[in-house]
Amino acid sequence: MTSKWVRTVQRRRRYGVEWRFVSLRLLNAHVDYEAHFPAGYEAGHTAGLRLLRLAARVREEHGPEAVGPLYEALGELLYERTEQPGEGASRTRAIAAEALATVGLPARLVTTLDDAELDEVVRAETDEALTLTGKDVGTPILHFAPPEGTALFGPVISRLPAEEDAVRLWDHVVALAGFPGFAELKRSLRERPQLPSFGVRPGEVGLEEDWHAGSHRLKR
Repeated sequence: MTSKWVRTVQRRRRYGVEWRFVSLRLLNAHVDYEAHFPAGYEAGHTAGLRLLRLAARVREEHGPEAVGPLYEALGELLYERTEQPGEGASRTRAIAAEALATVGLPARLVTTLDDAELDEVVRAETDEALTLTGKDVGTPILHFAPPEGTALFGPVISRLPAEEDAVRLWDHVVALAGFPGFAELKRSLRERPQLPSFGVRPGEVGLEEDWHAGSHRLKR
């Protein structure tokens, strides 16, 4: 949802945006998923890592400008429709293949999902992001005016603002990032995202849930 907001602002303000990688699966490599997360979380985070491998290879072969369209296509296929092909690894592969076709990239790149050597690329960028924000964060992370500018975890949003509201929200967040003493604004109550995959359609408001200090961990 935050990426959709960023793209809205990018159109209105003509910002340059470079899409980079943070893996929740690598961040939680030391965590016992069965003990700490609801059922299905490990599979979801692993699927995310596999898709980041694909994005890393796409960037390597086709440049950073190819990552944004691929990420947008993956987001639409994963979250903007309620019916999904298959389950687990087969579902991830089917979605990756469809996304590659949508953006006109070679179908052979789907094999990159299984290339664990690319985890080092993803891990390096994950580590780099955490050097900018500190370690007790998740996704999304926005880095304003890099390399010197401030990076923040968030904003986490559940609804896509209208275009004028999107720009105003952006300006407020940039103002916070521009103050050197700013560290955190937070509430743990969150709506389910306004996305069909979460059962929330445009114009509806998702069920509000308490995210236990910012995550769906069952215990810390």
